Amino acid sequence: AGKLRAIRDSHGRHALAGFGSAKGTNEEAYLFQKLVRTGFGSNNVDHCTRLCHASSVAALMEGISSGAVSNQVNDVARAEVIFLIGANPVSNHPVAATWIKNAIRKGARLIYADPRRSELSRHAAYALQFKPDTDVALLNAMMHTIVQEGLVNEAFIRSRTIGYEELRKNVAGYSPEAMAPVCGVPAETIREVARLYAKSRASMILWGMGISQHVHGTDNARCLIALCLMTGQVGRPGTGLHPLRGQNNVQGASDSGLIPMVFPDYQRVDHADARARFEKLWGVSLDPQPGLTVVEIMHAVLDGKIRGMYVMGENPAMSDPDAHHARAALAKLDHLVVQEIFLTETCYYADVILPATAWPEKDGTVTNTDRMVQLGRRALDAPGSAKPDLWIIQEIARRLGLEWNYSGPADVFNEMRRAMPSIAGITWERLERESCVTYPCEREGDPGQPVVFTERFPTPTGRAKFVPADIIPAAERPDREFPFVLITGRQLEHWHTGAITRRATVLDAIEPDPIASLHPLDLDAIGAKPGEVISVASRRGIISLYARADDGTPRGAVFIPFCYYEAAANLLTNPALDPFGKIPEFKYCAVKVTKGGELTPRSSYGGGQALAALLSA
Repeated sequence: AGKLRAIRDSHGRHALAGFGSAKGTNEEAYLFQKLVRTGFGSNNVDHCTRLCHASSVAALMEGISSGAVSNQVNDVARAEVIFLIGANPVSNHPVAATWIKNAIRKGARLIYADPRRSELSRHAAYALQFKPDTDVALLNAMMHTIVQEGLVNEAFIRSRTIGYEELRKNVAGYSPEAMAPVCGVPAETIREVARLYAKSRASMILWGMGISQHVHGTDNARCLIALCLMTGQVGRPGTGLHPLRGQNNVQGASDSGLIPMVFPDYQRVDHADARARFEKLWGVSLDPQPGLTVVEIMHAVLDGKIRGMYVMGENPAMSDPDAHHARAALAKLDHLVVQEIFLTETCYYADVILPATAWPEKDGTVTNTDRMVQLGRRALDAPGSAKPDLWIIQEIARRLGLEWNYSGPADVFNEMRRAMPSIAGITWERLERESCVTYPCEREGDPGQPVVFTERFPTPTGRAKFVPADIIPAAERPDREFPFVLITGRQLEHWHTGAITRRATVLDAIEPDPIASLHPLDLDAIGAKPGEVISVASRRGIISLYARADDGTPRGAVFIPFCYYEAAANLLTNPALDPFGKIPEFKYCAVKVTKGGELTPRSSYGGGQALAALLSA
């Protein structure tokens, strides 16, 4: 803390930045962003939402002034049609996948759209394996059909939306016949799924990072919002918009203000009224300038503008795009403090490592993808010298000159209720009784609202806004030198950068080695067989890993999970950003694939080492 304070005092408040965590509690996220804003003195605070659904939130805030889901996952049980796009919930959201499968068994019809075919495809009434990077073409063609065939909900559009006429004119040029060669889905199939979605009593849209992680991610989400609004499929059970959240508290961390351009509850830092409210609550003058995002912070470090960082429960050395660039930035910092439960790749660059506590070792709340604020209770004592994250944050704050004296998470939550109207009616005592409460819950005793936007949207006019979108290509396209498209993501067994799950004996034993999935014909074309070593290279780096045949991966594409430190997929990815959500294009860049290569040696975990040690004990 002393070094951070010295950097602030010598180089100014914008010379520091902080990355918070979506794996911590709401109370930790709230205090972390408060520390950066009041202790560091800037809004240079962000977390992994920037790398997953930032573009979805940008589009949702623009269109309906709410970044959270309209309906909970279990509402698929009330839907007649489920439109799932850019997501693989069997691997990434298995609980949601179970709800979807159960809904299908009871008669719901699934439209599944994704460049990769997954296990859910066989449950779908329509499985649209469209070409990577063509989301807007497909969605605009669906909306063209709905307009052309008179399937819009005119009463809903008149009473609850603005901007429809501009959207109608825009989609006029996107006929299914024109878009079929672009997206690879037959025109008649596009028309059939558009009719199915528009005509049903209740249609629900769910999407994942296949929508958001593009330079046109915000445009992709704008199209989904427009599709929902033009058909009036929102504000009722079994309808609405649901961006599937990944981390256990990425929703809550975002709600709590762990974002550089907004205070808690998405109140803009550059809006004078919002800033005045938080200056009064916190008793300090606040920076009116929105802070830098994750990738922008790394650029600023290399430019010499940011000299110190405090990272809590994030692993940017593995999770950031163009990881060579991110690692160079971490190495250049004058001072890096990392607060962690394991020695991650980011810890290798740290000047100070603060041992923290895992989820079962502390009390606190998280908010899941369904807007449910859930209370976690400590079940285990922390090992060794590990301290609760809340205690660590508060101790650093005191050493930065802040007079904080929170007695525990309940004390912090009570302050959050004063800062965040969405949870003002949720008391700690109620959470202790009921374990979870759904927000918005603005007054004590309110039951919470599983379905929102029933009568109006939380915009100044009460109306939602249509925002047209046109086709914008990926920042980097395949060419003769790099003919393949790289798609990155997660797999069922391993979470994000693998720092936790690759240390879990059973999970590591099931998936011990780095793999790249290719279509069998593509593997044959490069002369490789499943299980052999291949190399994947982009303009930014090269990795070697084992080949896996997967006929669900489209020709000309390669899928690589980003959890393997010995073959880090993000050494290859493109740091190009969506201009609105500032999210990197993890789902598309140009690579070449060749047979052979030299595997990087493993360090202390992964590769089945935990199981081998257990069996030899």
